[in-house]
Amino acid sequence: MARNKEALVLLLDVGPSMHHLLPEVEKICSMIVQKKLVYSKYDEVGVVLFGTEETENELTMEVGGYEHVVVLQNIKVVDGDLVETLKKIPRGTLPGDFLDAIVVGMDMLIKKYSSTNKGKKRLCLITNGLSPIKDPYEGSKEDQVNAIAQQMTSHGMKLESVVVRESVVLDENVSVMEENDRILNLFPKRTCAKMVFVESSTSLLGALKTRSISPVTIFRGDLEISPKLKIKVWVYKKTSEEKFPTLKKYSDKAPSTDKFASHEVKVDFEYKSVEDANKVVPPEQRIKGYQYGPQVVPISADEWDAVKFKPEKSVKVLGFTDSSNIMRHHYMKDVNIFIADPGDQNAILAVSALARAMKEMHKVAILRCVWRQGQGNVVVGALTPNVSDNDHVPDSFYFNVLPFAEDVREFQFPSFSNLPASLLPDEEQQEAADNFVKMLDLAPSDKEEMLQPDFTPNPVLERFYNYLELKSKHPDAAVPPLDKTLKRITEPDPELLAKKKSAIDSLLRHFEVKQNPKLKKSMKRMREKPSGSDEEDNYRRITSKNKVDLIENGVKVEKIGDLTPVQDFELMMSRRDNPEWINRAITEMKNKIHDLIEDSIEGDNYPKALDLLVALRKGCILEQEPKQFNDFLHQLCKFCLEHDLRSFCDFLASKGITLISKTEAVDSDVTEEEARNYLVKREAKPE
Repeated sequence: MARNKEALVLLLDVGPSMHHLLPEVEKICSMIVQKKLVYSKYDEVGVVLFGTEETENELTMEVGGYEHVVVLQNIKVVDGDLVETLKKIPRGTLPGDFLDAIVVGMDMLIKKYSSTNKGKKRLCLITNGLSPIKDPYEGSKEDQVNAIAQQMTSHGMKLESVVVRESVVLDENVSVMEENDRILNLFPKRTCAKMVFVESSTSLLGALKTRSISPVTIFRGDLEISPKLKIKVWVYKKTSEEKFPTLKKYSDKAPSTDKFASHEVKVDFEYKSVEDANKVVPPEQRIKGYQYGPQVVPISADEWDAVKFKPEKSVKVLGFTDSSNIMRHHYMKDVNIFIADPGDQNAILAVSALARAMKEMHKVAILRCVWRQGQGNVVVGALTPNVSDNDHVPDSFYFNVLPFAEDVREFQFPSFSNLPASLLPDEEQQEAADNFVKMLDLAPSDKEEMLQPDFTPNPVLERFYNYLELKSKHPDAAVPPLDKTLKRITEPDPELLAKKKSAIDSLLRHFEVKQNPKLKKSMKRMREKPSGSDEEDNYRRITSKNKVDLIENGVKVEKIGDLTPVQDFELMMSRRDNPEWINRAITEMKNKIHDLIEDSIEGDNYPKALDLLVALRKGCILEQEPKQFNDFLHQLCKFCLEHDLRSFCDFLASKGITLISKTEAVDSDVTEEEARNYLVKREAKPE
């Protein structure tokens, strides 16, 4: 068998105590094969059942024993039939012995591959560990485990054990369960084995890795602390997002009789002249251009290559800082793990000493990384010590990429402390909200933590693979509803909600809750009614609703128009994709107010200018920009006095418009008394 292929034997407990769990076992096992059909279509899989009434395996015929163990599927290349077989696993009628099943699975792998393909032979055991193990004919159970582990090591096999441990276990099964757990825990100490416990069907679905990914280093070289101090390290990816498989275009034009047809679709591009559509422009006459203001700047391939930054491959320590200075929300991209070169004892000792010193001093290192020669960018990140609590596992480091200044997004939100007391929660409301949050705790003290990342599969990917398998057999099949196990990942637990109904009812009593109706995506703006008209109040109610609709539907306003300036201003102020929108909205609003006052004839535009000024004042309070409004009001009054528009200042005073004080915005440098006395209604001077 080729070096990069895997041989997998599934050891499944089908005894009576496992019957209620077998539907979930069928899902995870069929998913393993489905993913292999996509990513590793030459991998081979075998299936062994234990706890059956029948006995059907080669060891029974050769040496006797190993009863109630059935080889459901001999080891063979994965195919669609195996998926169907795993979706209909037979139910057993007797307790099963998992040690017998492990030996039968080992025998299948040894006979198939002998001592070849080390490290690529895997046994996966799924059981609840509630069936007793038979005493061996010779020696003890520990001796039997030692003999099995020795054979697994010599043939390069790995064992993964998934034990379904339910919250309620009958008293008569406790001693059997504890004994079986003790036996299974011996394997990780004797050979390459892993054991996990799960309590729910959701965790079971993610307990076995349905896709095996071989670790590949992204860097091998020196961790340079100084020109005279370097440590040999290897760098691997610790976490990486699992993405959809690449969907390719295929053609059905090849003859159906051609078994070797690739069905590939090749795409060629031609560039033609704008002046002559029939003239093809060759590559040597084409050049890339970059938009720079109103013009396009052409840059040739040679120029682009010359301007590129070409750092040397290296990993260098820039310095150390307190771990408290590195914010968790600044981590970017995937996590890498640094380990010492496995063949260099000095490097292992140096990494361990450095990691332990950093942990003791609460420090992290800032690194500059260029993973490979010719890499066009430099990565700067934080190196965090990972001190192992296992004597057989060396110390290591975790590496997280940190952002540059251009990568950080600054979002401005108004402070709750500036809201009036009527909009702040009282003690009863706060208590109701606290209880609601506690109710949804995913890690209660008396139960297994729910939705653990290591055991929670991606429901989108799981559904995709299920539908892909269905579509392969039934091309016209509709998309089935979401599986109930996957629903537990995407929706709140119904049992939890039922148990905590009192907390939910309390929240509903203390807060006004309204249903959010689904709105249409498009909404025409209502024509603005002139200020002071009979329909003004009704119009304001309509435009207020329109504003909410536009915000909820994601409409992005980029300019304050003439029809609905207040609405446009509020929408621009609510944008959070760039902090510059706030300054732009305030500037445009100031210009609108200036234009209205300057173009006013006998004060006909004053009411409309007042509406805009009120909206500007409110927006500056919410966004903590009091200085911008106060400076503008000073400038506006000065402009009015210089241009014989004193009547507008009197109009503002009559409407109670003042500066923004400290009580309204903490960033203001105007006291409440100064704000109140700023504008007073003046008597017209006698001519």
